[in-house]
Amino acid sequence: MSDADFPITIYHNPACMNSRKALAMIKAAGYAPHVVEYLKEGWSKPLLTRLLRDMGVPAQALMREKGTPAEDLGLTAPGTTEVAIINAMLDHPALVNRPIVSTPLGTKLCRPPETVLTLLDQKQP
Repeated sequence: MSDADFPITIYHNPACMNSRKALAMIKAAGYAPHVVEYLKEGWSKPLLTRLLRDMGVPAQALMREKGTPAEDLGLTAPGTTEVAIINAMLDHPALVNRPIVSTPLGTKLCRPPETVLTLLDQKQP
């Protein structure tokens, strides 16, 4: 099976151990994923809302609080709206937890990194 038949995208932060482990697992399974370093590239609203929809989670479930301005921006307060969180994620890409992996089998936040194994084609050598 070629990468074109089973495309994989990882939204990756090379400074994150979980992200590096998930990427290594994908490569060890024989895939050459499309790697998006989202801290450099940023997010677009259509992409971020599609990923959230594909995962079936609200933005708050994907928000990273540790090491981010989430609290300073008031995003951890009860009643913070989905729109406010998504807009903050667009302005501050580090607010999005990582790694997010998308394959034909689904899209998931891969924490712990072993979660990525549920998104790989098990027929792959």
